[in-house]
Amino acid sequence: MPPILYLVRHGEGEHNVNDSHHLRDAHLTETGKTQCRDLRDNFPYHDEVSLILASPLRRTIQTAAHSFQPVLEKRQVPFVLVPKAQEISKQPCDIGQDSDVLKAEIPGLITPGAACFDQANLDTSLLEDGWNSKKGIYAPTSAAVRKRAAELRTWLWRLPHEHVVLVTHGAFLHYLTEDWTFYDRQRGTGYRNCEYRRFTFTEDSSSTEAHLLEVGGSSVKVDRPLGVDIHVLHEVEEVEAAK
Repeated sequence: MPPILYLVRHGEGEHNVNDSHHLRDAHLTETGKTQCRDLRDNFPYHDEVSLILASPLRRTIQTAAHSFQPVLEKRQVPFVLVPKAQEISKQPCDIGQDSDVLKAEIPGLITPGAACFDQANLDTSLLEDGWNSKKGIYAPTSAAVRKRAAELRTWLWRLPHEHVVLVTHGAFLHYLTEDWTFYDRQRGTGYRNCEYRRFTFTEDSSSTEAHLLEVGGSSVKVDRPLGVDIHVLHEVEEVEAAK
């Protein structure tokens, strides 16, 4: 059976403050780290998760380490960096580090949140050269982002795990879930920092085409009042303009 997915938006990054998208591959703020600790303390599925996935940007790696420390430290589950889960735009804040630079930084990103995680369990094998190029499948165009999201869904469908966490980004989550219900160009986007939502796959999903179905278990109330996030709005508008 395909896995249950817990989709998580990263904690507040430096770029989320004052719409600072000029900051390259932003780190979490102290507020963001506090949000991660709150998620860690309130997430009810730590004992069920058998795989942690994260976009290979600094803020998502940090969020995974801080928020899922019980999973990483107590059970030493695999932690995989997934380039196809990166954010959608070519703004500096969404451009990751070259693979060799990132691999050298990773211990400093993970250890403050999950000091006892054995980093031999970290899988960076998907970090091919050019993962941060914003070209090809990673291009900031509507067609490329939608194709990337579709490929990631089928890859997730094939995972041999029952419960999987994926830490990713606010704009990309709309494309991954194909759900724009809580996106409003005037008011904001639906995913708050460190919000998680629980998904399964539709019955007609397969290894060639897969779609997600939300099944509850969110960290916010059902009505999900929109949070203003100008950064995410700019990203989506940029990508949708580049068909």
